[in-house]
Amino acid sequence: MATNVPYNVLFICTGNSARSILAEGILNELGEGHFHAYSAGSQPKGEVHPLALATLERLRMKATGYRSKSWDEFVAPGEPVFDFVFTVCDNAAGETCPFWPGKPVSAHWGVPDPAVAEGSEEERLKAFKDAALALRRRIELFLSLSIKQLDAMSLQRELRDIGKK
Repeated sequence: MATNVPYNVLFICTGNSARSILAEGILNELGEGHFHAYSAGSQPKGEVHPLALATLERLRMKATGYRSKSWDEFVAPGEPVFDFVFTVCDNAAGETCPFWPGKPVSAHWGVPDPAVAEGSEEERLKAFKDAALALRRRIELFLSLSIKQLDAMSLQRELRDIGKK
């Protein structure tokens, strides 16, 4: 892992339309230039779920400039080298990921998929809000770590533990 900031972080979900987009937006907002977050999917839907953008907007975070994209984009030469890779859905956690240059520290931070929520618009918005709040809590815990002071095994353990909260 690189020792310079900003750290590059990739959030992966199968469709890259909701959870990984939320995580990207939240970390870029809360990371205050110390982290640069990206998101991708193994089978991208091709569009960002409108309620993901509405949720970011409700959280007073940037809600523009996102797109649903394949993780293949990030293995090409000249793309960012990641320090951290987090899966945020159970399907992506079970898939064989590409080889990430730089040997990033990875962990699974599974969150229920708000994009499959049914019911009224209010109920669907609540599912997105719940997902965003779970991701925000994990990201805040991640940001509270003394990354430079932790050895690789301790950092890996801390990141996995965050995914259980």
